[in-house]
Amino acid sequence: MKEVSPQEAYELMQGDPEIIYLDVRSVPEFEAGHPQGAINIPLLHLTPGLGMSPNEDFPAVVEANLPKDAKIIVGCKTGGRSANACQIMSQVGYQDVANMRGGFAGAADMSGRVVEPGWAMINLPVATEAADGADYQSLSAKAKK
Repeated sequence: MKEVSPQEAYELMQGDPEIIYLDVRSVPEFEAGHPQGAINIPLLHLTPGLGMSPNEDFPAVVEANLPKDAKIIVGCKTGGRSANACQIMSQVGYQDVANMRGGFAGAADMSGRVVEPGWAMINLPVATEAADGADYQSLSAKAKK
């Protein structure tokens, strides 16, 4: 699996406006702050009081919104969910997906030491509003048509 750091992801996106940043965090996580220009298709849904559960519609919503030949950088909170999402996407035929190591918040080792700073930690551009059609409600509606 191809991997990039948050800084590399930002530079790639600046150099190629066709690159899509797919944020696979839950809707509340995305709404709290995400890389500028990101779209949101959660790999897991957050159910208050119950925790995270798989988004059974993830592959269908991805396929309804993203062409198989698109250049996609996939990110989450620390890099784990996005790695899983990259594997799922590769299995359904996506060729150019890259996992963003460290995710939005940064990855830490067992002692809590940051091993890969995240997007927000290195002060890359963050948005709290989704661009038109970039929120999960809009994207999932396309899969239902």
